[in-house]
Amino acid sequence: MSIAIKEASLSPEEMVAQAEKALGDIGKVREGVGRVIFGQESVVERTLVAVLAGGHALLVGVPGLAKTKLVDTLGTVLGLNASRIQFTPDLMPSDIIGSEVMEQDETGKRGFRFIPGPIFAQLLMADEINRASPRTQSALLQSMQEYHVTVAGQRHDLPGPFHVLATQNPLEQEGTYPLPEAQLDRFLMQIDIHYPELEAERRILIETTGTHDAVAGNVLSGARLQEIQHLIRRMPVPESVVDAILKLVRSARPGSGDAETDRHVAWGPGPRASQALTLCARARALYDGRLAPSIDDVRALAEPVLQHRMALSFAARAEGMSVRDVVARLAKAI
Repeated sequence: MSIAIKEASLSPEEMVAQAEKALGDIGKVREGVGRVIFGQESVVERTLVAVLAGGHALLVGVPGLAKTKLVDTLGTVLGLNASRIQFTPDLMPSDIIGSEVMEQDETGKRGFRFIPGPIFAQLLMADEINRASPRTQSALLQSMQEYHVTVAGQRHDLPGPFHVLATQNPLEQEGTYPLPEAQLDRFLMQIDIHYPELEAERRILIETTGTHDAVAGNVLSGARLQEIQHLIRRMPVPESVVDAILKLVRSARPGSGDAETDRHVAWGPGPRASQALTLCARARALYDGRLAPSIDDVRALAEPVLQHRMALSFAARAEGMSVRDVVARLAKAI
Protein backbone atom coordinates (compact mmCIF):
# COMPACT_ATOMS: atom_id res chain seq x y z
CA MET A 1 0.00 0.00 0.00
CA SER A 2 1.19 3.52 -0.78
CA ILE A 3 0.09 6.93 0.36
CA ALA A 4 0.25 10.37 -1.22
CA ILE A 5 0.27 13.32 1.11
CA LYS A 6 -2.46 15.94 0.71
CA GLU A 7 -3.23 15.07 -2.92
CA ALA A 8 -4.47 11.97 -4.71
CA SER A 9 -1.78 10.01 -6.51
CA LEU A 10 -1.40 10.44 -10.23
CA SER A 11 -2.46 7.55 -12.42
CA PRO A 12 0.43 5.24 -13.34
CA GLU A 13 0.41 6.48 -16.94
CA GLU A 14 0.45 10.15 -15.92
CA MET A 15 3.15 9.54 -13.33
CA VAL A 16 5.38 7.73 -15.81
CA ALA A 17 4.93 10.39 -18.49
CA GLN A 18 5.64 13.29 -16.15
CA ALA A 19 8.50 11.47 -14.43
CA GLU A 20 10.20 10.68 -17.75
CA LYS A 21 10.01 14.32 -18.75
CA ALA A 22 11.34 15.39 -15.34
CA LEU A 23 14.14 12.83 -15.54
CA GLY A 24 15.27 14.33 -18.83
CA ASP A 25 15.40 17.79 -17.29
CA ILE A 26 17.19 16.55 -14.16
CA GLY A 27 19.73 14.77 -16.37
CA LYS A 28 20.48 18.03 -18.15
CA VAL A 29 20.92 19.78 -14.80
CA ARG A 30 23.35 17.10 -13.59
CA GLU A 31 25.31 17.34 -16.81
CA GLY A 32 25.45 21.14 -16.62
CA VAL A 33 26.68 21.14 -13.02
CA GLY A 34 29.17 18.37 -13.80
CA ARG A 35 30.92 20.61 -16.34
CA VAL A 36 31.98 22.95 -13.54
CA ILE A 37 31.99 20.95 -10.29
CA PHE A 38 34.36 17.96 -10.26
CA GLY A 39 34.52 15.04 -7.85
CA GLN A 40 31.69 16.06 -5.51
CA GLU A 41 28.96 13.78 -6.81
CA SER A 42 27.45 13.12 -3.38
CA VAL A 43 27.41 16.83 -2.52
CA VAL A 44 25.84 17.75 -5.86
CA GLU A 45 23.24 15.00 -5.45
CA ARG A 46 22.24 16.07 -1.94
CA THR A 47 22.13 19.75 -2.85
CA LEU A 48 19.96 19.09 -5.88
CA VAL A 49 17.73 16.79 -3.84
CA ALA A 50 17.22 19.60 -1.32
CA VAL A 51 16.30 22.04 -4.09
CA LEU A 52 14.05 19.53 -5.88
CA ALA A 53 12.30 18.88 -2.56
CA GLY A 54 11.66 22.63 -2.29
CA GLY A 55 13.86 23.23 0.75
CA HIS A 56 17.00 24.93 1.98
CA ALA A 57 20.46 23.44 2.60
CA LEU A 58 23.42 24.22 4.84
CA LEU A 59 26.77 23.47 3.17
CA VAL A 60 29.52 22.82 5.73
CA GLY A 61 33.16 22.55 4.70
CA VAL A 62 36.59 24.12 4.94
CA PRO A 63 37.48 26.94 2.50
CA GLY A 64 38.35 26.07 -1.07
CA LEU A 65 35.96 23.15 -1.63
CA ALA A 66 33.81 24.96 -4.23
CA LYS A 67 30.83 25.70 -1.99
CA THR A 68 30.35 29.15 -3.48
CA LYS A 69 31.03 27.85 -6.98
CA LEU A 70 28.39 25.15 -6.57
CA VAL A 71 25.68 27.61 -5.55
CA ASP A 72 26.60 30.02 -8.34
CA THR A 73 26.53 27.17 -10.86
CA LEU A 74 23.14 25.94 -9.65
CA GLY A 75 21.67 29.41 -10.08
CA THR A 76 22.83 29.48 -13.70
CA VAL A 77 21.83 25.92 -14.58
CA LEU A 78 18.40 26.10 -12.93
CA GLY A 79 17.64 29.51 -14.41
CA LEU A 80 17.03 31.11 -11.04
CA ASN A 81 17.52 34.73 -10.11
CA ALA A 82 20.43 34.39 -7.69
CA SER A 83 21.74 36.71 -5.00
CA ARG A 84 24.64 36.47 -2.56
CA ILE A 85 25.08 37.87 0.94
CA GLN A 86 28.49 37.80 2.60
CA PHE A 87 27.63 37.53 6.30
CA THR A 88 29.79 39.66 8.60
CA PRO A 89 29.51 40.63 12.29
CA ASP A 90 28.31 44.15 11.41
CA LEU A 91 25.57 42.99 8.99
CA MET A 92 22.13 44.27 10.00
CA PRO A 93 18.69 42.70 9.33
CA SER A 94 17.78 45.58 7.01
CA ASP A 95 20.85 44.75 4.91
CA ILE A 96 19.15 41.42 4.14
CA ILE A 97 15.42 42.05 3.91
CA GLY A 98 15.47 45.70 2.83
CA SER A 99 14.15 48.89 4.38
CA GLU A 100 11.79 51.81 3.85
CA VAL A 101 13.11 55.18 2.72
CA MET A 102 11.36 58.52 2.70
CA GLU A 103 10.92 60.13 -0.70
CA GLN A 104 9.50 63.42 -1.90
CA ASP A 105 7.78 63.72 -5.27
CA GLU A 106 7.64 66.71 -7.57
CA THR A 107 4.61 68.14 -5.76
CA GLY A 108 6.42 68.09 -2.45
CA LYS A 109 4.41 65.19 -1.06
CA ARG A 110 6.44 62.85 1.10
CA GLY A 111 6.00 59.13 1.53
CA PHE A 112 7.80 55.91 2.30
CA ARG A 113 8.95 53.44 -0.33
CA PHE A 114 10.17 49.93 0.37
CA ILE A 115 13.52 49.03 -1.19
CA PRO A 116 13.87 45.23 -1.34
CA GLY A 117 17.05 43.68 0.00
CA PRO A 118 19.08 40.85 -1.57
CA ILE A 119 16.78 38.26 0.02
CA PHE A 120 14.31 38.95 -2.80
CA ALA A 121 15.84 36.35 -5.08
CA GLN A 122 14.94 32.81 -6.09
CA LEU A 123 18.29 31.39 -4.95
CA LEU A 124 19.95 33.12 -2.02
CA MET A 125 23.51 32.25 -1.06
CA ALA A 126 24.19 33.08 2.58
CA ASP A 127 27.98 32.92 2.65
CA GLU A 128 29.52 32.11 6.06
CA ILE A 129 26.15 32.50 7.72
CA ASN A 130 27.56 31.90 11.22
CA ARG A 131 29.61 35.11 11.07
CA ALA A 132 26.53 37.31 11.51
CA SER A 133 24.94 38.10 14.86
CA PRO A 134 21.88 36.14 16.04
CA ARG A 135 19.75 39.23 15.41
CA THR A 136 20.73 39.21 11.74
CA GLN A 137 20.48 35.43 11.43
CA SER A 138 16.92 35.62 12.74
CA ALA A 139 16.02 37.89 9.82
CA LEU A 140 16.12 34.75 7.67
CA LEU A 141 13.75 32.75 9.87
CA GLN A 142 10.45 34.14 8.60
CA SER A 143 11.54 34.04 4.98
CA MET A 144 12.83 30.45 5.15
CA GLN A 145 9.63 29.16 6.74
CA GLU A 146 6.88 31.46 5.46
CA TYR A 147 8.37 32.77 2.19
CA HIS A 148 7.64 36.40 2.96
CA VAL A 149 9.06 39.21 5.09
CA THR A 150 7.32 41.88 7.12
CA VAL A 151 8.64 45.44 7.16
CA ALA A 152 6.84 48.26 8.98
CA GLY A 153 3.80 46.03 9.33
CA GLN A 154 3.58 45.34 5.61
CA ARG A 155 3.94 41.88 4.11
CA HIS A 156 6.24 41.45 1.13
CA ASP A 157 6.15 38.06 -0.64
CA LEU A 158 9.36 36.51 -1.88
CA PRO A 159 9.65 35.27 -5.47
CA GLY A 160 8.97 31.61 -6.12
CA PRO A 161 10.69 29.27 -5.99
CA PHE A 162 12.77 30.50 -3.06
CA HIS A 163 15.77 28.59 -1.73
CA VAL A 164 18.50 29.45 0.75
CA LEU A 165 21.85 27.69 0.35
CA ALA A 166 24.04 28.74 3.25
CA THR A 167 27.73 27.97 3.76
CA GLN A 168 29.58 27.51 7.01
CA ASN A 169 33.24 26.96 7.89
CA PRO A 170 33.47 24.25 10.58
CA LEU A 171 37.05 25.09 11.60
CA GLU A 172 37.30 28.78 12.32
CA GLN A 173 35.08 29.53 15.32
CA GLU A 174 36.58 32.81 16.55
CA GLY A 175 34.23 35.69 15.79
CA THR A 176 31.33 33.40 14.85
CA TYR A 177 27.86 32.89 16.28
CA PRO A 178 26.47 29.32 16.31
CA LEU A 179 23.19 29.04 14.48
CA PRO A 180 20.21 28.69 16.85
CA GLU A 181 18.41 25.36 16.80
CA ALA A 182 15.23 27.01 15.50
CA GLN A 183 17.05 28.19 12.39
CA LEU A 184 19.00 24.97 11.89
CA ASP A 185 15.67 23.13 11.83
CA ARG A 186 14.60 25.25 8.84
CA PHE A 187 17.36 23.70 6.73
CA LEU A 188 16.12 20.58 5.00
CA MET A 189 19.63 19.13 5.05
CA GLN A 190 23.11 19.79 6.38
CA ILE A 191 25.53 18.74 3.65
CA ASP A 192 29.10 18.10 4.73
CA ILE A 193 31.70 18.74 2.01
CA HIS A 194 34.93 16.75 2.22
CA TYR A 195 38.21 16.93 0.34
CA PRO A 196 38.04 15.57 -3.25
CA GLU A 197 39.51 12.24 -4.31
CA LEU A 198 42.91 12.15 -6.02
CA GLU A 199 41.63 11.88 -9.60
CA ALA A 200 39.02 14.56 -9.03
CA GLU A 201 41.66 16.92 -7.64
CA ARG A 202 43.92 16.13 -10.58
CA ARG A 203 41.11 17.15 -12.94
CA ILE A 204 40.54 20.31 -10.94
CA LEU A 205 44.20 21.26 -11.34
CA ILE A 206 44.20 20.65 -15.08
CA GLU A 207 40.88 22.27 -15.96
CA THR A 208 40.87 25.32 -13.68
CA THR A 209 44.42 26.68 -14.03
CA GLY A 210 44.39 27.35 -17.75
CA THR A 211 43.28 30.35 -19.76
CA HIS A 212 39.64 29.26 -19.92
CA ASP A 213 37.38 28.07 -17.11
CA ALA A 214 34.40 25.80 -17.73
CA VAL A 215 31.14 27.72 -17.74
CA ALA A 216 27.70 26.28 -17.03
CA GLY A 217 24.73 27.02 -19.23
CA ASN A 218 21.06 27.44 -18.42
CA VAL A 219 18.95 24.30 -18.96
CA LEU A 220 15.90 24.93 -16.77
CA SER A 221 13.62 27.74 -15.60
CA GLY A 222 12.13 28.61 -12.24
CA ALA A 223 8.65 27.74 -13.48
CA ARG A 224 9.78 24.31 -14.68
CA LEU A 225 11.58 23.67 -11.38
CA GLN A 226 8.32 24.37 -9.54
CA GLU A 227 6.51 21.87 -11.77
CA ILE A 228 9.06 19.19 -10.87
CA GLN A 229 8.78 20.08 -7.17
CA HIS A 230 5.00 19.71 -7.41
CA LEU A 231 5.40 16.33 -9.12
CA ILE A 232 7.69 15.14 -6.32
CA ARG A 233 5.10 16.06 -3.71
CA ARG A 234 2.55 13.92 -5.56
CA MET A 235 4.75 10.82 -5.74
CA PRO A 236 3.35 7.88 -3.77
CA VAL A 237 5.24 6.76 -0.65
CA PRO A 238 5.08 3.06 0.30
CA GLU A 239 3.82 2.32 3.80
CA SER A 240 7.07 0.51 4.54
CA VAL A 241 9.01 3.72 3.84
CA VAL A 242 6.68 5.77 6.04
CA ASP A 243 7.14 3.25 8.84
CA ALA A 244 10.94 3.33 8.39
CA ILE A 245 10.98 7.14 8.58
CA LEU A 246 8.86 7.18 11.72
CA LYS A 247 10.95 4.45 13.34
CA LEU A 248 14.20 6.25 12.53
CA VAL A 249 13.14 9.69 13.71
CA ARG A 250 11.38 8.51 16.85
CA SER A 251 14.29 6.23 17.81
CA ALA A 252 16.57 9.29 17.69
CA ARG A 253 14.68 10.93 20.59
CA PRO A 254 15.49 10.33 24.26
CA GLY A 255 12.75 8.41 26.01
CA SER A 256 11.97 6.33 22.92
CA GLY A 257 12.87 3.09 24.68
CA ASP A 258 16.30 2.77 23.07
CA ALA A 259 18.86 2.57 25.90
CA GLU A 260 21.77 3.77 23.75
CA THR A 261 19.78 6.77 22.51
CA ASP A 262 18.85 7.69 26.08
CA ARG A 263 22.53 7.58 27.00
CA HIS A 264 23.97 9.38 23.99
CA VAL A 265 21.32 11.90 22.83
CA ALA A 266 20.47 15.06 24.79
CA TRP A 267 17.61 16.07 22.49
CA GLY A 268 16.42 14.66 19.21
CA PRO A 269 14.63 15.60 15.98
CA GLY A 270 11.02 16.78 15.85
CA PRO A 271 8.27 16.08 13.30
CA ARG A 272 9.89 18.48 10.81
CA ALA A 273 12.65 15.88 10.41
CA SER A 274 10.06 13.28 9.37
CA GLN A 275 8.63 15.71 6.83
CA ALA A 276 12.11 16.46 5.50
CA LEU A 277 12.96 12.77 5.14
CA THR A 278 9.73 12.09 3.28
CA LEU A 279 10.24 14.92 0.79
CA CYS A 280 13.94 14.21 0.29
CA ALA A 281 13.34 10.48 -0.17
CA ARG A 282 10.84 11.25 -2.93
CA ALA A 283 13.23 13.71 -4.58
CA ARG A 284 16.16 11.26 -4.39
CA ALA A 285 14.04 8.53 -5.95
CA LEU A 286 13.18 10.73 -8.92
CA TYR A 287 16.80 11.91 -9.13
CA ASP A 288 17.78 8.22 -9.52
CA GLY A 289 15.02 7.50 -12.03
CA ARG A 290 12.55 5.75 -9.74
CA LEU A 291 8.85 6.49 -9.29
CA ALA A 292 8.69 5.82 -5.55
CA PRO A 293 11.19 6.07 -2.66
CA SER A 294 12.66 3.06 -0.89
CA ILE A 295 14.11 2.37 2.54
CA ASP A 296 17.57 2.72 0.99
CA ASP A 297 16.71 6.37 0.30
CA VAL A 298 15.87 6.83 3.97
CA ARG A 299 19.17 5.30 5.05
CA ALA A 300 21.15 7.41 2.56
CA LEU A 301 19.50 10.63 3.72
CA ALA A 302 19.48 9.94 7.46
CA GLU A 303 22.75 11.72 8.18
CA PRO A 304 22.19 14.99 6.24
CA VAL A 305 18.58 15.29 7.44
CA LEU A 306 19.08 14.39 11.12
CA GLN A 307 22.58 15.46 12.15
CA HIS A 308 21.77 19.16 12.63
CA ARG A 309 18.54 18.36 14.47
CA MET A 310 20.19 16.44 17.32
CA ALA A 311 22.55 17.14 20.21
CA LEU A 312 24.79 14.68 22.03
CA SER A 313 24.81 14.15 25.76
CA PHE A 314 27.88 14.73 27.90
CA ALA A 315 28.38 10.96 28.15
CA ALA A 316 28.51 10.62 24.34
CA ARG A 317 30.98 13.49 23.98
CA ALA A 318 33.14 11.99 26.73
CA GLU A 319 33.26 8.73 24.80
CA GLY A 320 34.39 10.58 21.67
CA MET A 321 31.20 9.91 19.74
CA SER A 322 29.78 12.13 17.02
CA VAL A 323 26.21 12.71 15.88
CA ARG A 324 27.10 10.83 12.69
CA ASP A 325 27.96 7.74 14.73
CA VAL A 326 24.58 7.83 16.46
CA VAL A 327 22.66 8.39 13.20
CA ALA A 328 24.59 5.63 11.43
CA ARG A 329 23.64 3.13 14.15
CA LEU A 330 19.97 4.14 14.02
CA ALA A 331 19.87 4.06 10.23
CA LYS A 332 21.38 0.59 10.16
CA ALA A 333 18.68 -0.63 12.54
CA ILE A 334 15.85 0.16 10.10
